[in-house]
Amino acid sequence: MFSKIAIRYDLLNALLSFGVDTCWRREATEIACEHSPRKVLDVATGTADLALMMKRRMPSAEVVGVDFAEPMLEVGRSKARRYQLDVKLEHGDGLNLPFSAESFDVVTIAYGLRNFADIRLGLREFYRVLKPAGRLVVLEFPRPPRGLFGYALRVYHFRVIPFIGGWISGDRSAYAYLPSSIREFPDPRTLVGMMRAVGFDRVTYKLQSFGISALHVAEKRRA
Repeated sequence: MFSKIAIRYDLLNALLSFGVDTCWRREATEIACEHSPRKVLDVATGTADLALMMKRRMPSAEVVGVDFAEPMLEVGRSKARRYQLDVKLEHGDGLNLPFSAESFDVVTIAYGLRNFADIRLGLREFYRVLKPAGRLVVLEFPRPPRGLFGYALRVYHFRVIPFIGGWISGDRSAYAYLPSSIREFPDPRTLVGMMRAVGFDRVTYKLQSFGISALHVAEKRRA
């Protein structure tokens, strides 16, 4: 599904979020780069927007992105060449990461965790490849809040996004999947509990743009 929409993916992200998704990623980048990590992994990197943003912020760091969809990675590689940023973009499964234990100072994932067949297994993989005291940064879409704003957001998710996304990408089913995946994803507090259950410490979250997006931050326990 993601392979089929790769060419229009960046355009639709910017259009459907009114460009605010860049602000959400920028905040995640600042937190990921806070302690000047030397090696960073971006899981479900897609077209590598977050990976490229982190590399631009930390030119000396090694930034690696992995994703299941090769056409998405090809778009990311094209952008890396255009911006002259040395980011490694590799085909890989977030549930079985092709890296040894304790390889990275920071692991990030932006709007990809809800696509995992097993969220807990994904979190355990993130924990495994992180060094002690390493940081996990997760951006994800929580369920719309209650009230009038939440109602408007649900209408936008279930009516507007499938229509516009399907019209521009040519694949309505892919953009109908987006709101359904948000509806099935754990709420922020539940995700905090899941992170703690696999061993993460100092787990916090922050709602962005009145709850449209959520930013979770956690640390691997020190040795």
